[in-house]
Amino acid sequence: MDSNSLTNLNDFSKDNVKFYHEQGFLVLEDMFTQDEINALKEETMAIFKGDRGAVEGLLQTDQNLTDEEIIKQYVAIHFPHKISNIILDYVKDKKLAMVLSKIISPNVKCMQSMLFTKAPGKKGQSWHQDEFFIPTRDKSLTGAWIALDKATVENGCLWVIPGSHKQGFIRKRIPYTGNQYGDTDVCDLYPYSEKHDAIPVEVSEGSVVFFNGYLLHSSLQNKTKSKYRRALVNHYMSAESMLPWSLDGRLEPTKDLRDVVMICGEDYYHHKGLKDLVYPFVRPDVIDRIQDG
Repeated sequence: MDSNSLTNLNDFSKDNVKFYHEQGFLVLEDMFTQDEINALKEETMAIFKGDRGAVEGLLQTDQNLTDEEIIKQYVAIHFPHKISNIILDYVKDKKLAMVLSKIISPNVKCMQSMLFTKAPGKKGQSWHQDEFFIPTRDKSLTGAWIALDKATVENGCLWVIPGSHKQGFIRKRIPYTGNQYGDTDVCDLYPYSEKHDAIPVEVSEGSVVFFNGYLLHSSLQNKTKSKYRRALVNHYMSAESMLPWSLDGRLEPTKDLRDVVMICGEDYYHHKGLKDLVYPFVRPDVIDRIQDG
């Protein structure tokens, strides 16, 4: 079995941990059952309909619209776990926690969840590093990308540049004027090349892709006529580290954001208490975050 792909958590080994740290990502196939994925799909639809509570930017639902017509209006919702106990359960899932405790630390906390819909025709995300948006003090940021649909090249799966996390610095972002991405900027990939170094990460629904916060990754436009590429993406980090994150200016600058969810182990900053500061919001179709310099 290749150490970058697993079908049984009982097979999880030091080789998998080694692969993650060397390549910057790890795939666990069929980690969630079809029933679990169906439940997540139903909850996703309820959230986008507004049935679970207020979401900033959510349009007033027209009762004449079909589910497909409703969800096609959006790209993603950030922080759905704030209004959905089902999503929160999957943020804290024990299977995820087991893997995270091996590749990050025995002590893990979550600071963000995101529901992506990626309807037919929707654009992808340009090359980026998650640590650019969510800074950790110890470089422990890790994404867990849960596929709610089969992700293929055609419907806009993830692309990664293996090993690109190793240099451990935030790359310059440069203007982008193409039509594949819903962004106006993109990471300068040098010395890597999209043509020679990028690989697609095609996975079945229920599979999970774990990836390092410094790993260069992207996704292309959904070019299918009828296939969605939905995903629940959670971001985690070590609980030993503080989190100096203002959520792109949505919050006051802070040395340690305490709106987090403990996943496993010990919260070393429990004396600060937890705060309820962030709320769900719709991700804009076009994002502009050119890095100064």
